[in-house]
Amino acid sequence: MDPTAALLRDALLYLLMPLWLAAGFADWCCHRVQRIEHSAGLKEALLHWLMLAEIGTGLVAALLFKVNAGLLLVLLAACVAHELTTWWDLRYASSRRRIPVAEQWVHSLQLVLPWVGLAGLVLLHWQQALAVAGLGSAAPDWALRWKQPGLPAGYLLGLAGAALLLVLLPFAEELWRCQRVSAARRLRRGGA
Repeated sequence: MDPTAALLRDALLYLLMPLWLAAGFADWCCHRVQRIEHSAGLKEALLHWLMLAEIGTGLVAALLFKVNAGLLLVLLAACVAHELTTWWDLRYASSRRRIPVAEQWVHSLQLVLPWVGLAGLVLLHWQQALAVAGLGSAAPDWALRWKQPGLPAGYLLGLAGAALLLVLLPFAEELWRCQRVSAARRLRRGGA
């Protein structure tokens, strides 16, 4: 790998990924301060989990599998799905609660970082990106294969741990809070 490509790869792994996780945690903090369980509630929390699944699937695939034409299309689909669900989420949430400027700023990071990651991979694997569009001299490779060599196990474990602590557990707590308030409301309506 040439030095420029190595620098771009390292920027994706060691700058973009931590920033992305920090943005996820900051988003959860915003929701906690806003007490979304009392406004947009369970539906918003479920939309957050849908977005996590959409982008998380693409992220795990990019970390574990060889980047080729097939994977680039999977990542494009994940980015588009995440974008559409984000619009749905924001439309729903903004009709039920105020979205402060700080949260909007965090959302802007969460919107752009998946596309930055995809653009970085397209630059690193430009021949396969061109092949997707039927351009260039390389044939598109659609096969799903493990990265050879794979990313270091320490990096993957550290990233998984950070994702668990900064994103998955906080958003699980958010879902639990929203479910608890939703159940209490149903009980009050049923008992009234």
